[in-house]
Amino acid sequence: MEKEKGHIVSRVLPGSIAQELEIEPGDRLLAIDNTEIEDIFDYQFLIQDTYVEVLIEKPDGEQWLLEVDKEFDEDLGVEFENGLMDEYRSCHNKCIFCFIDQMPKGMRETLYFKDDDSRLSFLQGNYVTLTNMSEHDIDRIIRYHLSPINISFQTMNPELRCKMLNNRFAGEALKKVDRLCEAGITMNGQIVLCKGVNDGVELEYSISQLTRYLPCLESVSVVPVGLSKYREGLYPLEPFSPQDAEEVLRLIHGWQDRIYGERGIHFVHASDEWYMLAGWELPEEERYDGYLQLENGVGMMRLLLNEFADSKVKLRRSRELPDASLQEELSIATGRLAYPYIRHMAETLTEDFPGLHIHVYAIRNDFFGEMITVSGLLTGQDILAQLKDKPLGSRLLLPQNVLRSGEEVFLDDLTVQDLKKALQVEINIVKSSGCDFIDAVLGENGHGDAD
Repeated sequence: MEKEKGHIVSRVLPGSIAQELEIEPGDRLLAIDNTEIEDIFDYQFLIQDTYVEVLIEKPDGEQWLLEVDKEFDEDLGVEFENGLMDEYRSCHNKCIFCFIDQMPKGMRETLYFKDDDSRLSFLQGNYVTLTNMSEHDIDRIIRYHLSPINISFQTMNPELRCKMLNNRFAGEALKKVDRLCEAGITMNGQIVLCKGVNDGVELEYSISQLTRYLPCLESVSVVPVGLSKYREGLYPLEPFSPQDAEEVLRLIHGWQDRIYGERGIHFVHASDEWYMLAGWELPEEERYDGYLQLENGVGMMRLLLNEFADSKVKLRRSRELPDASLQEELSIATGRLAYPYIRHMAETLTEDFPGLHIHVYAIRNDFFGEMITVSGLLTGQDILAQLKDKPLGSRLLLPQNVLRSGEEVFLDDLTVQDLKKALQVEINIVKSSGCDFIDAVLGENGHGDAD
């Protein structure tokens, strides 16, 4: 069936140009300056000029050609049914490390959608393999000079990349990086490391090849493959040992020192899991080059600890400590990965506030398997099962990343209200910064003191 032309307006902002022109929800945007709109990037590019002609179709089929005089880069003030203004593109690969293939059946449908849409890289920071991008897509990125684009490299060995992605075009797709680099498009990279596959000599080779794209390629993260307990029939992958993690870190640190000496940046970064698995201290803040790969878990713990330390200094300046006037018993639940750091932060707070009694619980991931240790993949049912007989005090603090973005729902569709009712405790959701942590622990009695 042929796709209907245009994009349906879902909302018109009050006081906007669109409202003045009597554009209404349900109207269809057909074209700007006689050019059909493919997606949000076309719209944002074409709407920039101070004079534009906008073609609107009303629900009854009547078409209005509107002449618009406006400020440069001023928007019409409309929102569309689909924020991308196009269908999301699904992944055509069958990666040996794909976490979605390791999910149990029966979860909500959206969790099984594999996206590999370069446009979401610019809008949401998603990583893309480049196998789903046409020359037209590359041309548009260069034309609009969209940056940065996040690329899942996995390996720079074309044959191995075809094997890892189960796509015979995956090696050839790497040539698209050359075009992006020649056009000056900023990029960030990712390598999902699989034991015995793309580590060791292959990782060494990949890093050496990726340095050719400096400075357009700003950073590359190396993260260990996530292995759930649902791997029946999938490629046989093994977890990394502490000794493996040490080898990975030595390799990465060696490259960091070399590249820093030549370029003044560290370029390749190990995610936090490697340091915790190896039992190494987290690097100093300077080694993260401004935290370019936070969403990949690179430097997240260092940033949290530094923010916490800075906020504690400000707290000490604002009030006399230790302060025994604050009396409360409360609890914090987190993933096993972050647990040692959260426990340390809680303990240092109780030194300043001896009236606080804080229980910190590491939640084991029974739903996906014990090898999954990040808090972002915890389910409501695991939190409930492991806390139901534990002392919780007056409040339970949970990190924001255990919930679906913008909602109070866990991965398994349990809600915060469900958990609150079952545990009979008030639940506070805590944002990710060290200052937010202090504010949440101190509650109303300490709110704002660490700002």
